[in-house]
Amino acid sequence: MIYEGKKRIWSDYQKEIPDDHWFFARSCIRQNFNPGAENTMLDIVRNKLGKDFYETKYHTTCGGIAYHSDVIPQETAMTIIARHFALMTEAGYKNMVVSCVTSFGLYSEILETWKEFPELKAKIQQNLWDACRKEFDTPEYLAHSSDIMYKYRYPMSEQAKYPLTNVHTGKPIRVVEHIGCHYAKMFPSKGVGGAEYPYVLSGLAEAFGGEIVDYPERRHCCGFGFRQYLVKANRGYSLSNTYKKFESMEPYKPDVIITNCPGCNYFLDRWQYVLSETNGKVYGENGYGIPVLSSEELAALVMGYDPWTIGLQMHQVAVEPLLDKMGIKYDPAKKYEGANGKQLPKPQAPTLLKCY
Repeated sequence: MIYEGKKRIWSDYQKEIPDDHWFFARSCIRQNFNPGAENTMLDIVRNKLGKDFYETKYHTTCGGIAYHSDVIPQETAMTIIARHFALMTEAGYKNMVVSCVTSFGLYSEILETWKEFPELKAKIQQNLWDACRKEFDTPEYLAHSSDIMYKYRYPMSEQAKYPLTNVHTGKPIRVVEHIGCHYAKMFPSKGVGGAEYPYVLSGLAEAFGGEIVDYPERRHCCGFGFRQYLVKANRGYSLSNTYKKFESMEPYKPDVIITNCPGCNYFLDRWQYVLSETNGKVYGENGYGIPVLSSEELAALVMGYDPWTIGLQMHQVAVEPLLDKMGIKYDPAKKYEGANGKQLPKPQAPTLLKCY
């Protein structure tokens, strides 16, 4: 009886993700932090899997950071996103996928708000028409890019060149998955597995042969929190959140952390450098940190993409220990090679955190 009840509850948090024909909306901060992640995903779905993913050069930021930081009111964010829906409508698409977890949470919030307050939706429709003479339909389905990676996990695993296996020990790569708060905590029904048991990243890692590492602060915030970091005086709160997570996961010795939020990816990566400088402590093996990858970057490594082509040199924590464990071939000389073939200046080495 208890088992049947759990099955029924679990069924409430499944998503029937469409198989094809997507209007793709990029992330403003991801293009700055890890610019290769989105292009890599598009190459995988279009050229490796043969799917239809459309994007337009007229897309803009969703306004999510400004909204959550109380810089713009909700109706302004609604009008910005209504324009995105208009671009989707004009292109002839009904399924929308967004690359940013903040966008996903805000889009979901707006769509749910309009269901409850149709008069507000009508007001935004008028605002959009007055501003740029555009009309829109709302998406029939809204997905996050990690949903797409999850949806296609088995077709991608069939093309795997480097499964999540430690070639030196034969054991699975140990994976910590970190879910962005705006993916499932705001609207649990919108995420695969809900807020307590999200499966969108762990399912991906398991399909690639990895072992999911559980630890006490697995669902703890990464520490970004908008006001925690954007207000300089509050950044100690941000760092303390990240510190708590790393202290909790350290005894379990993960090989890699995977995320589905560009902010989480950034902070779990960059704060390792800050913690090494301020606390004199490194959480990875042999003086290296724990590599932090997005779901797209993980899929790309498994499928045999060159780590520098997908932009892993943009990460603060060295990824080479993970590449070596997976047996991935790479050219160290090309890590800081520019698009023109010339060598770019190498970043200054940290005091304690080791880099290649």
